[in-house]
Amino acid sequence: MNPLTPLLHLIGSGATAYLLASQIRDAQTRPNVLAGFYFAESGSVPFLTKLRDRAQAEGDRWLAEQLTQHANDERRHGQIFANALKQLGKEAITPENRADGTTGKADQSEQKSPFFDAYYRDYSQAELKPDVIDWHVFLGSTHILEADACHDFRRMAQALDGVPEMEKIQAGILSVSVDEARHAGYLKMAMQRRYGYIATDSLINDWRSRKVDALMAMVGNLIERRGAMRTLAQDRVETAPVEPVDEAAKVLTAA
Repeated sequence: MNPLTPLLHLIGSGATAYLLASQIRDAQTRPNVLAGFYFAESGSVPFLTKLRDRAQAEGDRWLAEQLTQHANDERRHGQIFANALKQLGKEAITPENRADGTTGKADQSEQKSPFFDAYYRDYSQAELKPDVIDWHVFLGSTHILEADACHDFRRMAQALDGVPEMEKIQAGILSVSVDEARHAGYLKMAMQRRYGYIATDSLINDWRSRKVDALMAMVGNLIERRGAMRTLAQDRVETAPVEPVDEAAKVLTAA
């Protein structure tokens, strides 16, 4: 590990904590933050489910059980953030509910992530699919993300202290933090079971260095875009309730 990595990690983590805290406290940016986490948490479920199936096929029942719980947790996290948005009168923008009525593909440059491009440098998209990804890549990279997410969510929850009517959202975010810590723990244990303690430490150090580089890439991109972020949430569209059908009236009308 680069001797500067711990210092850069501290700086990057501090910058991330400040950014998330300021955005979650601001009523204007809060929906976008919640929508971003909704997509991240919900979007990981199919990936984890396929990995679970792969672990089962390879005979690793312990890892399959852990991945099953992980997928269930992420599904619940997505619902937590969806409910938080609903409480604010918002919803995540999906192709099906875009307010402008369009369903076409968004501009590709908007969807590219400088963070993940840097984090998974040297790996192609094909190599990162759940049916072929090397286990050490998945376990090491995801351990770092989960371990850091635990701290990020806890700080976000703390940032909501004193903000009116945020108690339920705050409690939900705290519960997500607890789950992320448990995920980081089983991923580290999975590495130790497969590769031993020394190799696990080496993997963790490697992905920690990658995370620092990825944070620097993300900050550089934000500066280039002058802090502008893609809009991920919109006003919630309430659908009209369906009137119950009176079968007797229906028969009389037909007669």
